[in-house]
Amino acid sequence: MPPRVAGASTAVRTPRAVACRDGDVMNERIEVEPRRPGALLRRDDAGRVGAMRRIAASRLRFCGLDALIDEATLVVSELVTNAVVHSGTDEVRVTMAVDGDFLEITVIDGRPGAARPKQAGENAESGRGLELVAAVAKEKDGNWGTREAGAETWCRLALPEEAR
Repeated sequence: MPPRVAGASTAVRTPRAVACRDGDVMNERIEVEPRRPGALLRRDDAGRVGAMRRIAASRLRFCGLDALIDEATLVVSELVTNAVVHSGTDEVRVTMAVDGDFLEITVIDGRPGAARPKQAGENAESGRGLELVAAVAKEKDGNWGTREAGAETWCRLALPEEAR
């Protein structure tokens, strides 16, 4: 092995996937600026949504659940955005856990008020997030809903056969 050079970067070996069975895959929280109705989403808060998406992808990869990365990151993005935009809260928590044959993604904003899909107009730039979550859940033999009077929104996606 060649000698190390001060200040030189070292290549990092990608760790082998670790089977995450019946347990936590991710448990993260972000602080956001409470949003008033009609106010635009702050750039920092939008960046935090992207960070949650990247963390989710990384954790799924670490757990060998690469086959669910696209669908799960879309669900995380939509549910976290929904919480930031509509709850008026200052903290959002995201958990992902393997529960039997499913990956369950839960977004907790702590504010009651059930999330409901709405009909977005043909030219609307928003309003389709929960419809996307419902479609992804259906495609992956799962479902979605709310708990705790709407303070938690969850989505379950069936694990691929090779991960069961």
